[in-house]
Amino acid sequence: MTDIAHSAAEPAQGRARPFGAFEWLLAMRYLRARRREGFISVIAGFSFAGIMLGVATLIIVMSVMNGFRTELLSKILGLNGHMFVRGIGMHVMDYDTKAARIGEIPGVVSVMPLVEGQVMVSSPQNAGGAIVRGMRERDLKNLTVVSDSIVAGSLDGFDEGGVVIGSRMAQSLGLLVGDNITLLSPRGAITPFGTAPRVGAYPVVAVFEVGMSEYDASFVFMPLDEARNYFRTFEGVSALEIRIDNPDRVNAVAPAIRAAAGDCCDVQTWQQTNQSFFSALQVERNVMFLILTLILIVAALNIVSGLIMLVKDKGRDIAVLRTMGATKGAVMRVFFISGASIGVVGTLAGFVLGTVFCLNIETLRQWLSKLSGTELFSPEVYFLSRMPAEIDVGEVTSVVLMALALSFAATLYPAWRAASLDPVEALRYE
Repeated sequence: MTDIAHSAAEPAQGRARPFGAFEWLLAMRYLRARRREGFISVIAGFSFAGIMLGVATLIIVMSVMNGFRTELLSKILGLNGHMFVRGIGMHVMDYDTKAARIGEIPGVVSVMPLVEGQVMVSSPQNAGGAIVRGMRERDLKNLTVVSDSIVAGSLDGFDEGGVVIGSRMAQSLGLLVGDNITLLSPRGAITPFGTAPRVGAYPVVAVFEVGMSEYDASFVFMPLDEARNYFRTFEGVSALEIRIDNPDRVNAVAPAIRAAAGDCCDVQTWQQTNQSFFSALQVERNVMFLILTLILIVAALNIVSGLIMLVKDKGRDIAVLRTMGATKGAVMRVFFISGASIGVVGTLAGFVLGTVFCLNIETLRQWLSKLSGTELFSPEVYFLSRMPAEIDVGEVTSVVLMALALSFAATLYPAWRAASLDPVEALRYE
């Protein structure tokens, strides 16, 4: 008590400036644990831990969901294109002429004819389903998501024959470059005894790994002419795959492409094809943000309860300070600093923890998987072979500001109660 009285000499003799050294000294002294005040310091410690974990969890979860969406979007659009022109009830005929007209539209980067079909793939070791996509060699090389992900073999001479398969398919079927893969299509030739399945064996000339398990396990790329013969599209193709300079502008470019393709064709955008999928991701992201914000609110309530107990415990000290000349504003600022310092330090610690975790999330995932003996991020479930994390500066800033705002708001009521304490009543009952 003598120390506090001595520290109060400054405001008694002359008004101290707001948030000056005296107020900071007193606020930090109140936060330090003494034997009979240990429980209050324990509450402050839990408040600090709650805010730190809340901020870190929000940053980590939002960054992982951002990375998950970005990776999926890049893989889906990288392999499937931004728009497709398909024939209505028939194949796309005269596709070279249509591709040339569409390629002249401003914003269109490339137009690739392709043939698609579902088949059964088999080898002496195993069998499974797959999607065959017939493309030209130059178009496949321009498809950087595949051409930059070749792990075995080469795309050179692709038009001369052979197929390119994903790494998971090669592993499942036990195939290497040079081995033959058998394709079986149920839509075969019609005979007097029914439809005969179409069967063909092709050598594997290359193996790719794009990092999305669904694509690595189910896609087979075949030369365009070979695919036309196999699926009997004759002079036509299944679709024209179109890529534009800005995928978000597909709806603006679609009318011009539809006019260039003609009335016999229909235009589909990537937003139409994957709308439900990405809408579900956005809804999940928003809900997770709201749920995890509750952690910060609970931590802020801990600050309230801890400061209220501190105010009740320091009632006699507050009364002495008031009688020695400390203003209501000075007392209020002292307890505001005590509570806000917990929130500020906890927020900064959570920011550092969350950022470091996001930057090393794949290393931590592998370490935890080895430690627990389980696969924490299964590619078969999440489609990606690596756990992505993309830190968005705007989102991180909003999380930090929200945590600071909640921390500051939590200190207002206890600080106001401390400033409103009547010195006469406090000393009388003390």
